[in-house]
Amino acid sequence: MAENNLTSVAFHLNCLCQGGAERVVSNLANRFAAEGIKVYVATEWYDENEFELDPRVTRVHVGLREEDEHKSRVTKFLLRVKYLKEFMKEYKPQIMVAFAHRANYRLLMANRGVNLPSVVCVRIDPVRFYNAFSDKVQIKWLFPKASGAVFQTAEQRAFFKPYLQDNSEIIINPINDKYINAPDPVMTDKAVVHSARIVDFKNQPMLVRAFIKVHKNHPDYVLRMYGPDSHDGTKEIIEGIIRDNNAADYVKLMGPCNNLEQELSKGQVYAYSSDYEGMPNSLLEALALGMPCISTDCPCGGPATVVNNGVNGLLIPVGDEDALADGICRLIEDRDFALSLGREARKIKEIASTDAIYYKWKSYLESVLARQ
Repeated sequence: MAENNLTSVAFHLNCLCQGGAERVVSNLANRFAAEGIKVYVATEWYDENEFELDPRVTRVHVGLREEDEHKSRVTKFLLRVKYLKEFMKEYKPQIMVAFAHRANYRLLMANRGVNLPSVVCVRIDPVRFYNAFSDKVQIKWLFPKASGAVFQTAEQRAFFKPYLQDNSEIIINPINDKYINAPDPVMTDKAVVHSARIVDFKNQPMLVRAFIKVHKNHPDYVLRMYGPDSHDGTKEIIEGIIRDNNAADYVKLMGPCNNLEQELSKGQVYAYSSDYEGMPNSLLEALALGMPCISTDCPCGGPATVVNNGVNGLLIPVGDEDALADGICRLIEDRDFALSLGREARKIKEIASTDAIYYKWKSYLESVLARQ
C-alpha cells in the first residue's frame, strides 16, 4: 500500500465531553473506523456525559495519573507531554491530529524526537485564545513544526500568518446524520428554540432578554433552551433574569437532550446568540433540519461561513439585543420568508454531511502524508 494511503490516525484532545471539538472528533473517529482505518483517541481525562465511540476505536488515557495530582504545575505540564510521547511511540499511528488550544502545543512538543506527521486544529476565535504572550512564543516556536493545520474559517487561518498558510485546509464541522436525514420540520409549536452548552461566551442571557421583548408582542410564544450547564455561573444569571421578569412560564431551560433532531423541529424559529465561536455545531444542526435561523455574526466568522444573510438565515451584530428581538419577530410574523430561509438552510447537507466532511478530511490527511 502506498505510504500516502491513510491506514491509521490518532486524535488528541482533552476529553470527549459534550462540546464542539469533542463532537467533531467522535463523528470523525467513528466514520474513519467504519471505513476500516485504525483509529485512536488519546485523551487527558474521562468525563461525564461523553460522546460515544464506535467499539472499533481505541481510547487511550494519556493524562495525569493518580500519583501526579500533588506535583507542581510545571511538572504536570511536562508529564502530560511525556505521556503523549509515550503513546505516540507505543501505538505508532500513521498521523496525529490535535484538537484545540493546549492539545496543539502538547502534540508538537511531544513529537520532538518521534517525528510523526502532525496536524493541529484551531477550533475557536484565535484573537481571544491565541493572543497571550505565551501563545505568541509557542506559536513562533512550535507551529512551524506542524505538518499541517485544519481551520474552520478563513479568519482563523489569517490570524496565524505567516505560519500554516501553505500547508493548511479549511474544513467545516460534519453534521450528524440524524439531522441530515430528519424529516422536514413540523413547526407545530409556537416556540423559539436554542441548543448549546450554557456558557458565558454563547451569551444566552442576551437571548433571554431579547425574547422577553419578543414575548410582549407575541405572548403566545415560548423560548425553549436545550443544553447542559457548564457550571460557570451563566445558568444562574439566566435564572435571575427569568425570576426578575416573571418569565418562568415562557422561558424554559430544558437541559441536555438526546433527540434534538425531533425537539428543535417542533419550534418555529432557531436563535443563536454567541459573542464568538469557531464553527457552531448547534447552528449547523439547526440549518440541516431546515429551521429558520437567526444568529450573531460573531468572530471568527463561523456563522457567516455557513449563513448567507437573508437567503438561508439571518445574521445580526454581536451583542445587539434589539436586533435579535426584531429578527425573531420578523421570522414569527413573516412565515413565508421564514419558510424560504428554512428550505435554503437545508442545503447545508450538500457540503457538511458526514460523508462530505469525511472525504475532505481523508483527502487532506493523505496530502499531508504525501508531502512528508
